[in-house]
Amino acid sequence: VHLIPVNPVREDGLNPKSRKRIMPDLLTEPPAIDPVYEAQVYCNIPSIAERSMEGHAPHYFKLVSVQVLIRHGDRYPLYAIPKTKRPDIDCMLVPSRKPSHPQLEAFIKHMSKGSAAQMDGSLSSLPHFPSHSLCEMGELTQTGVVQHLRNGQLLREIYINKHKLLPSDWTAKQLYLETTGKSRTLQSALALLYTFLPDFDWKKINMRHQWSTIFCSGSCDCPMRNHYLEEEQRRQYSLRVKNSNLEKIYVDMAKIVGIPTRQLRASNPIDSLLCYFCHNVSFPCTKTGCIGMEHFKVIKRHQLEDERERQEKKLYFLYALLATHPLLNQTVNRLQRIAEGKKEEVFVLYSAHDVTLSPVLSALGITEARFPRFAARLVFELWQDGKRPKEHFIRILYNGADVTFLTSFCKDHYKRSSKPMCPLEKLVNFVKRDMFLIFNSTSYYDACHRRAL
Repeated sequence: VHLIPVNPVREDGLNPKSRKRIMPDLLTEPPAIDPVYEAQVYCNIPSIAERSMEGHAPHYFKLVSVQVLIRHGDRYPLYAIPKTKRPDIDCMLVPSRKPSHPQLEAFIKHMSKGSAAQMDGSLSSLPHFPSHSLCEMGELTQTGVVQHLRNGQLLREIYINKHKLLPSDWTAKQLYLETTGKSRTLQSALALLYTFLPDFDWKKINMRHQWSTIFCSGSCDCPMRNHYLEEEQRRQYSLRVKNSNLEKIYVDMAKIVGIPTRQLRASNPIDSLLCYFCHNVSFPCTKTGCIGMEHFKVIKRHQLEDERERQEKKLYFLYALLATHPLLNQTVNRLQRIAEGKKEEVFVLYSAHDVTLSPVLSALGITEARFPRFAARLVFELWQDGKRPKEHFIRILYNGADVTFLTSFCKDHYKRSSKPMCPLEKLVNFVKRDMFLIFNSTSYYDACHRRAL
């Protein structure tokens, strides 16, 4: 692990002697892109207990609200490699099988009783936990359930046990829960809530359905957002065409499975291969040969290069600003109401996808962040200064690491301030005003309907 010096700030604002802090995640990374290492990070297989920086603040600060955006946990692929046997993975929950969790058995029992919950629209017809002996496409796996049981447990230890964010007799009004209409996002939310809440009471669970993967609710009409997304897809295509090594690998794999190269590419083999990799299942074979680790490494390396180029080129960033404004605006409005003393939802959970989290990270300017792994979590904490109760601050954390000062709107603040957090107004000004400057606009509607200069 890297030891990173931090200067904790004393109450009087003076900096005491520097001390070392151990970062919560292992940073002994290989210097160049290592596709196997990156794939392991992406899989996020539950193993050692996770350390995190959530809930850290000087003792005179009070935590008043937490908003969490998660990606669903490990899932079965959404695509199959044609003419190969599907990976043999069991989606029944079996507490004696690894990876497991001490509360998995109780979770299964509790989820079987969920008739009292308020579930919006089509959510009421979705199962509360995975239960097929051969996983269905896109279905949450046992690993995915365990990942979110662990997330919920970790957040409970910090926010409930330590900061008393919710009382034991919490009410439905103190929670805001929203998920897309996929079983994997609903089940991930339920797994996290099961270990997070002081007492999981079905009658108090009111789950809202969000039809859009970018959570744009009633503000989805945005022609320029679609324009930038199309441009970004052109950039992706051009990078792929230039990669002769990748093309050779696709040709070789297509020969192995006996289909045209074009058809193999369309079947998005990396999605399927990651499932084999994460579950330690041998890659598929045919009479002609086997898909192997070399094929996997080349495709994964290209995916990582694509992510890196995407961050460097502005097209995805422009798309991300317009895609995420409705969600960030909703988040900011809620934080402002709570800061004004209104009794709003103190705990918010959005259960979503990689295509939800990735643009939010990009829009906030957190360019160093990795692509969202399975069960990734992005947390917004709202804190009240106990000495000046009208002052409120935010912290933003990604998978337990404090990324507040990596954001575009707060990266210079800590150099000038003795406060270890970012003033709420900085986020408010960014979402209400600064997000549109690059479009030469002053509002979301204008930025969505005006050609950028």
